Amino acid sequence: MKNIRKLLLGLLIACMGLPQLVNAVSWSALQMEHKEKVAKGIMMKGTVVCLFQSGTADVKKVINKNDILPVYRENKSHELKEVGRVKVLSYVGENYVKGEIVEGEIKAEDIAKKGDVAILIISSDDKCK
Repeated sequence: MKNIRKLLLGLLIACMGLPQLVNAVSWSALQMEHKEKVAKGIMMKGTVVCLFQSGTADVKKVINKNDILPVYRENKSHELKEVGRVKVLSYVGENYVKGEIVEGEIKAEDIAKKGDVAILIISSDDKCK
């Protein structure tokens, strides 16, 4: 009986001293999770969105406050399909534009365009507050 206790105590101590396993996630799994969240994140008319732009002077020359920009989504064959429109409300900092969805159903990663200038829809988060 004493031997069994010693054996169990030894096993217990050995198990506690072993490093615990960590659940690691590969980069591709994180990308898939992000894409699933984006797929569910459809934003509708009236939603204030944040857009990312390069911050260069040519963007500010082309895209002005109160412009209404068509928004496109790229499909699997890399063609752009118009999915809505965004009204430019203001520039926020050097790299962000605050806009409001005026038509359609828009997701993060859609692209708003005017002429040769394109800006990326990020989300309705607080980067543009």
